[in-house]
Amino acid sequence: MDDLDREILGILRRDSRTPYTEIADRVGTSEGTVRNRVERLMDQGVIERFTIATQTGNVKAMIEVGVDVNVDTQAVCDQVAEWPEVDFVWQVSGEDDIVLVVDCADTEGVNELITQARELDDVVSTKTRLILDEQLG
Repeated sequence: MDDLDREILGILRRDSRTPYTEIADRVGTSEGTVRNRVERLMDQGVIERFTIATQTGNVKAMIEVGVDVNVDTQAVCDQVAEWPEVDFVWQVSGEDDIVLVVDCADTEGVNELITQARELDDVVSTKTRLILDEQLG
């Protein structure tokens, strides 16, 4: 991956619907070059998927989950990723093992997810942080 790839990715991170012609103008190359590079980045697995960010007015939160020792963390991640309110599931290092980024209608919905997580056999702890503001990097 070179600097041009990084520039293209930066634009797509901010808005994955940006037309290839606009990207090409912004980075100083042709539309065909942008198209080929995006396809190559997809083939290589650098671009995993195109997604959207929403401003629903809902309550967004991070639920940090600690699991028991010798637990298949990936299996827990796979399970919670199926919950409709979960936007992202991250395996992380540190005090906790998994972070869920959730988007719920209200704090009651967040609390229900916390309860649901605590009811999983392998979960030993949770911590929750409400997301107050969000900006693109």
